[in-house]
Amino acid sequence: MIEWSASVQPLFVGGTLLWSGAIKFGGRSARRSAERSALPSLVGAGRALLAYRLTGALELALAAVLLLPPAYAGEAVAAAVLATGFLGYLAYARISAPDSSCGCMSTRRTPVTGRGFGRAGLLLVAALLGTQADRWWGGGLAAHPWAAGATLLGEVAVLVALSPEADRMWLLPLRRLRVRLRHPLADRSFEMPLESSLQQLHHSPAYRRVSGLLRSGLKETWDEEEVRVLCYTAEYEGRRATAVFAVPLRHYRPEEIRGALVDETAESTLLVLASA
Repeated sequence: MIEWSASVQPLFVGGTLLWSGAIKFGGRSARRSAERSALPSLVGAGRALLAYRLTGALELALAAVLLLPPAYAGEAVAAAVLATGFLGYLAYARISAPDSSCGCMSTRRTPVTGRGFGRAGLLLVAALLGTQADRWWGGGLAAHPWAAGATLLGEVAVLVALSPEADRMWLLPLRRLRVRLRHPLADRSFEMPLESSLQQLHHSPAYRRVSGLLRSGLKETWDEEEVRVLCYTAEYEGRRATAVFAVPLRHYRPEEIRGALVDETAESTLLVLASA
């Protein structure tokens, strides 16, 4: 079991590094990601982008060695050393720059949390297991397609679960489904009318504060726990933005409505509209 499981680890590790390296080396928002990471604190602001892209280049080079035949014992060792370096960097970021973004596998701002440590730990364990491989991963996969395939799928599932960057693909839709199924009114023959939420919103201080900035009607809405989220297109200081409001779902409390103006392109909050 260990032999065929070890033989496919270079595929998992190499694929992960290919994803991560492509984001760092070729991503269009690499400069912003580097600036938001802990690299300016570690190597200086002027060298942060260079260090970020060099890390991506190293990941891509190692991914190519891992994915292409033949297999070398040293490539898995190099991957284990790199994963150990990731763990060290995350520890530094958590201690020295706690407000920094991970900058690991996405251009989105993602804080350094336990999930990041778990992901780097998973990569380290997979790389260490890969040092026991005695063949190229293609041969191991061909020899044990079902068992090796199930192992890879399990590892990918854990990787995705530990990656905040992937939450939009699975976690948020799952949460929305859970809310729909477990909502107190889910078993009734009616839903909370959207018109009641709009009426409450229009009487709220948060809405009145930015109503002149709105440039569209209601674009999107969904329910989360005890609030209904309403989204509009807005313009703030010459920048296109999205106005997001959280409206109490089961109570009429317009003074408690919160909101924000968000620049989705830059992934930044332009204005926070606190409850009264």
